[in-house]
Amino acid sequence: MSLRSIISLITFPGVMMHEWAHKKFCNWTGVYVQKVAYFRFGETAGYVEHNTPDTYTQTFWIATGPLLINTLFTYGLAIISSHFEPLSTPHLIFLWLALSIGMHAFPSNHDMSHISSHTSILRYFALPLVWIIKTANHLRIFWIDAIYAILIISLGGGFNWLYLYIQDLVF
Repeated sequence: MSLRSIISLITFPGVMMHEWAHKKFCNWTGVYVQKVAYFRFGETAGYVEHNTPDTYTQTFWIATGPLLINTLFTYGLAIISSHFEPLSTPHLIFLWLALSIGMHAFPSNHDMSHISSHTSILRYFALPLVWIIKTANHLRIFWIDAIYAILIISLGGGFNWLYLYIQDLVF
């Protein structure tokens, strides 16, 4: 079992949320979904098979849906976790969910290729985003996906208890 497979297993809620986001954006943009695997063991932890989108807008939102949805859920779960006693069971569960979901926010390079290869002139406006996401995907060997999740959790106040603890130690 590869390290990536082990990480996917530990962070399975994030894989499921990632695929759910693709599916929801298919539904919201009117693209028929043929098949969904929210989580599975194998080369690809999950996938959504859908009809080819008719418009660039559909393509863009289906491809980038996980970035938006997973980021919002990560932020929301961090806010919820901050309302529990630090290191209590509910606090740790919400932090784990936030980290798991945040680590799977980045769309795949395959998703990004749909945006960059589309024939619409609008694709040129999205090329910086495509470049950033593809770069982030290559930086996963340096845990950039975990760093991103931790950043979003921090913005949501999920680690406020840690800041207070360090402050007590220093001052």
